[in-house]
Amino acid sequence: MAASAAVRSSMGLTLRLSRVIPDCSTCPLNRLKNCVSSGANLQRTGSFDSFRTINRHLQTSIGLYHSEEGSSNAEDPEDVVNVVYIDRSGQRIPIKAKVGDNVLYLAHKHGIDLEGACEASLACSTCQVYVSADHFDKLPEPVEREDDMLDMAPMLQENSRLGCQIILTPELDGIELTLPKVTRNFYVDGHVPKPH
Repeated sequence: MAASAAVRSSMGLTLRLSRVIPDCSTCPLNRLKNCVSSGANLQRTGSFDSFRTINRHLQTSIGLYHSEEGSSNAEDPEDVVNVVYIDRSGQRIPIKAKVGDNVLYLAHKHGIDLEGACEASLACSTCQVYVSADHFDKLPEPVEREDDMLDMAPMLQENSRLGCQIILTPELDGIELTLPKVTRNFYVDGHVPKPH
């Protein structure tokens, strides 16, 4: 758990993996040519109490979800998707997004109060939005896990979808996404996590 938090909080993490391999020069089976690794012709220099350690380095980096950065400064006019969020108070917030942006991460980038408690892992319904009628049928059908989470969402409507599952396409230009008046956080009701 701490390792995954470290990966999420840093741009890169180097892990040192070690494997202990016996030094075949001191093994009696090596003299009998019965040792499995004796034919491997491994370069063995030095030993420590008849064992040696091979060090391997693994470089990992932060994994961004599909356009998680939510970069809304699309240069190419063909890549621009106009999105309007309607917050809980009824205020309309227009945003110029780009094709491929994720609705949840785009909202986080622009300070819109769309929770996303499970960080887009389809384990909650806190990023539920109501999709405008003109655009609802242009979205792909929800997967079964999304439907399961929506079944538990408060104030469910026919046009409800999870924001974490909506990826913007050119067909969605002009989409209006209304935030429901309440959400239910299954971790800790009332806690709103900060976006990463």
